[in-house]
Amino acid sequence: MLNRRHPLTRRIGRAAQHGVVLLVALIVLVAITVAGIGMIRSVDTATLVAGNLAFQQAATHAADKGIEAAMVMLRQKQVDGKLDEHDNTNGYFASMRDTDSPAAGQGWQAFWTASLADSAADLGEDQFKNRVFYVVHRLCANPQPPGSGGMCVASPSVTKAQGNSQEAGELQLESSSQIYYRITVRVSGPRRTESYVQSHIAM
Repeated sequence: MLNRRHPLTRRIGRAAQHGVVLLVALIVLVAITVAGIGMIRSVDTATLVAGNLAFQQAATHAADKGIEAAMVMLRQKQVDGKLDEHDNTNGYFASMRDTDSPAAGQGWQAFWTASLADSAADLGEDQFKNRVFYVVHRLCANPQPPGSGGMCVASPSVTKAQGNSQEAGELQLESSSQIYYRITVRVSGPRRTESYVQSHIAM
């Protein structure tokens, strides 16, 4: 007697194979899609980080303009004889207290907003949308002349010793004492970029 069940069994086996292949193909497709999305997000993140670093670097470079402007202001005050006076509207303080620096645990952004923002000199925006501010503190305890109670941090004054013959370590050159100043520059740039730069000069 003939067995007529074999063709039906073969059809069921082939259908099951097609179903497994379809399932595997769907799994592979989902895996490829997830990998592609992850790669795109990784590239976007890398681009964002690179862009932020570029803005941060540009803001730091823009701080040089603030330092140069502060030095020009100091030279003019030196000519005018006004280095012993506060000039809060132009970002100049003839003395520096312990509270003129951030407290323990306080960042420069919070300190600037609370203590320096109202007195800082504003140089406006440059062509790269970086806005530059600066504040100058003279490293003196009091807003008075250095030799009359100012109590300033200064370089030592030296004079040339007399005589043609000098032993080692005895030769002194002529040099006038210079007062030190602390220049603090804040730069606010695109994408909420902020940079703080300090420089100490003597003049």
